[in-house]
Amino acid sequence: MGLRTLITDVWSWLDYKPVMADPHRPGRNAWSDLTSSWVPDEDLRRLSAYRMLAAYDSNQAGQVAAITGDDSAGEERRELGDASKLIDTALGYLLGSEQTITVPGAEQIGAEADDAKGQAAAVQERLRAWAETELLPLRLQQAERTAILLGDAVYSLAWDPAKGRVLLRTWDPGLYFPEWPDDEQDAGEFPNRVHLAWEIPEDVRRGTKARLRRITYEIAPITPASRPTTSKDGARFREPVVGEGGEALLVPGDTQDPMTGVITRTYPWSADRPSPYTCYLTDAEWDLDDLKHSDLLYDLPLHKAAFRVRADGEVLHQLDLQVDFIPLIHITNNIPHSGDHWGKPTLATVLQGLDELSATDTDSSAASATTGSPIIGLAGARLPIDRNTGQSLPMKVRAGTVWQLNDGGRMDVLDTSAQLAELRSRIDHVLDRIAANSRLTSAGLGTLDPTALPSGYALQLALGPLDSLVAAMRLARAHKYRVLLRMVQRLHQAGQAPGWPARESVPAQLAWGPHTPTDRAAVLDEVVKGVGASVLSLETGVRMLQDAGYPIKDPQHEIELIQTRAFDAAARLADATSDNAAVRAYLGLPEADPETMGVPLPEQRTQ
Repeated sequence: MGLRTLITDVWSWLDYKPVMADPHRPGRNAWSDLTSSWVPDEDLRRLSAYRMLAAYDSNQAGQVAAITGDDSAGEERRELGDASKLIDTALGYLLGSEQTITVPGAEQIGAEADDAKGQAAAVQERLRAWAETELLPLRLQQAERTAILLGDAVYSLAWDPAKGRVLLRTWDPGLYFPEWPDDEQDAGEFPNRVHLAWEIPEDVRRGTKARLRRITYEIAPITPASRPTTSKDGARFREPVVGEGGEALLVPGDTQDPMTGVITRTYPWSADRPSPYTCYLTDAEWDLDDLKHSDLLYDLPLHKAAFRVRADGEVLHQLDLQVDFIPLIHITNNIPHSGDHWGKPTLATVLQGLDELSATDTDSSAASATTGSPIIGLAGARLPIDRNTGQSLPMKVRAGTVWQLNDGGRMDVLDTSAQLAELRSRIDHVLDRIAANSRLTSAGLGTLDPTALPSGYALQLALGPLDSLVAAMRLARAHKYRVLLRMVQRLHQAGQAPGWPARESVPAQLAWGPHTPTDRAAVLDEVVKGVGASVLSLETGVRMLQDAGYPIKDPQHEIELIQTRAFDAAARLADATSDNAAVRAYLGLPEADPETMGVPLPEQRTQ
């Protein structure tokens, strides 16, 4: 390899593998031999990296090395699950103890709550109910483990009219193919056209050929209304809807400018900003035998496609989804570099360390065999003879075996215990190196001796790299989950779901739980002093207790329960305002009956 052929990109950390350095190399080493011609060349390195990382996760890296000719002894390689442990450990720290959907301002209640804050509380309640129905914690586990392992993960959202809610699904990033404009350099932007594509293998029993399925989402100008129809040969597609005079009809609610012909639509979340764009969905299949070598994923021939039909009879060919965004969310494991759109997996920087650890485990296994069953040399021994052949019988070391030695005979034992101890020491050294370079730390992986730390402050310093790693991973995901929750609101609005009125989407976010043990007693003491001294609000104090791990499911309900028993604070409110109605509202009591007689209070005597 020369400098002209050296590739430096987001997957360069895997170039030490010959199969990755040149994915097009002919022979059994080429990943392209396992992939059909429809995969674009620019995606081949990404898919190769995904396949290699999946092999490490499933303890198959040695088999892949043997198959691709990278290591002749790869099949004997010892893999003890270290890669999978790193991934699961990073996943646990990323997710924390729990994940909660929060809407700023939802904790405000009582007289302090205005219409906007009441709306925030209602949206928060609906989002949490949706998350429970759609098993959001389970989907988070699926997607985030994929993101940590491969560097990327994909969510999809779809409105289901039958269930009356938005469906959330996770996808393998190897099926995700976005089309970026040539001048697009910002990783925070979203593509205008995205494909989900995979091959369906041949089924001899059912008589179906190998096919390629492609689901395409595309942002494009709004067109007139269309309807499903069937051609003479039985093919399903969509055709424009025309009126009695032959003019194209619009979707109800759309308007067309008579001068420019541009069609605009007012969406429920932007009543004052008509949009000329919508998202179209196409779901089609192609027989692989009908595709030529020049037919790439991004420009497959539509005249050879068979469009799929939804359960309600809608043909998925340029189907108008009635939204102005693509309901797909691409998650990256880290913050991509400028100009990049793909993430870096947690194993990226320590993959060679895992290879070194596996090689040391293999050598240690071989050394332990000679240590447990040592090689013995005998001199002057009387060997047993086979009476039939007259040859010496092989000798084995068994418990209770007695050998007769002649005068001057001896027995020598090959002791390899020192080499085995050295290999075990090297394993510890490699593990410490992996823990340090991955920033999961020895303390985070649980391999650090607790007696080696003199104090809790020393443990906090030891966990410092892990804290920065988790903070960076959560920062890379924060915006994407805010976008996901915004899409959930808008899809419910577009589907006219009950309880989701037409209005601007409320900002919502996913709050992660603490990733390391928290001193709950210290947090409680801090909250009591802060709220008591009026330097912290009650809402902030309850949120701090919830983040510390106290069993507070609904902060707003918790604040209501606290206030209904805060008689001293109610008394101070009465002294400050002399407003009985405000005091009753503070305590959560109904308004007083005007006919109810008040209780006279004794007058204070002046000394």
